[in-house]
Amino acid sequence: MTAVQLGDGLTVSPLGFGGMALTPVYGGIDPEAGLETLRHAVDAGITFIDTADVYGAGSNEELVGRLLKERRNEIQVATKFGIEGNPADGYTGVRGDAPYVRQAAEASLRRLGTDVIDLYYMHRRDLRVPIVETVEAMVELVREGKIRHLGLSEVTAEELRQANAVHPIAAVQSEWSIWSRDVELNVVPAAKELGVGFVPYSPLGRGFLTGTVNAGDLGENDFRHKIPRFGDEALDANQAVVAAVREVAAQLEATPAQVALAWLFEQGRRIGIPVVPIPGTRKAHRIDENLGSLSLQLGTAQLEVLDQAAAAVVGSRSADPNWVSQGREANNVG
Repeated sequence: MTAVQLGDGLTVSPLGFGGMALTPVYGGIDPEAGLETLRHAVDAGITFIDTADVYGAGSNEELVGRLLKERRNEIQVATKFGIEGNPADGYTGVRGDAPYVRQAAEASLRRLGTDVIDLYYMHRRDLRVPIVETVEAMVELVREGKIRHLGLSEVTAEELRQANAVHPIAAVQSEWSIWSRDVELNVVPAAKELGVGFVPYSPLGRGFLTGTVNAGDLGENDFRHKIPRFGDEALDANQAVVAAVREVAAQLEATPAQVALAWLFEQGRRIGIPVVPIPGTRKAHRIDENLGSLSLQLGTAQLEVLDQAAAAVVGSRSADPNWVSQGREANNVG
């Protein structure tokens, strides 16, 4: 696979792996099976592994750390700080003060079992702390050799500009997919302007765009119950989006997941910004399937069908719009 350069000279595989799937947010997970999935991802050519201190209350970083112990020189590891709590049980707060940034980084380094983090993200913005102060604390860690590159997750365009004025930002991570396109209005153009790469999380719509999720399918402990567009009525209405993806997949003899990822790659080319999606999975064969998207070509008519699908989406991508950039952009907060 041809490597992709994000911002600030960070080079990664063209497809990454999102580690949150290997935590109990979608139901129970066997750590040994999770480690085998990670090993398969690297065997298949994926070198960009994404985790966070909040995933599994640190257990996901520990799992990735077991992989790093075996194959550190093959991997660019990204992790995040700033959220207190966990996705399954609920978040309790956000912190971006300088002492917390250092404390979180030191804890992540211990759990990962490494002396340097390749890409360190501010996971969510602490509105009580100027973003410049948070970034300055991250820069101190760069100077000390504990992190290599800075990232920001779910920031507004203005927040990105303020942060990048302090230190080059390598990547912005936000939800971006066929059914989550709000980032294209502000932060994606800002990232292009500043030379910052984009890392879409949930590029398969938290599994929905694969065509395998229906109302009533979600387990009792599945955190997607908290997301408005996964409510029973919204989920039924949103099958119209899946129908569009399936239509194109049938034409190309591809899978819906491959089409959804290929659309993101093409969107990056059309906009002119490096895009490295990080789909997560628990199954090795899904990694191979996802990698098939790299060679999939979408025609003009197919892109038109997929572009129009977002208009059919029912429900917000977050229960609290201010939790993600979408709400703060709309309210001019940031």
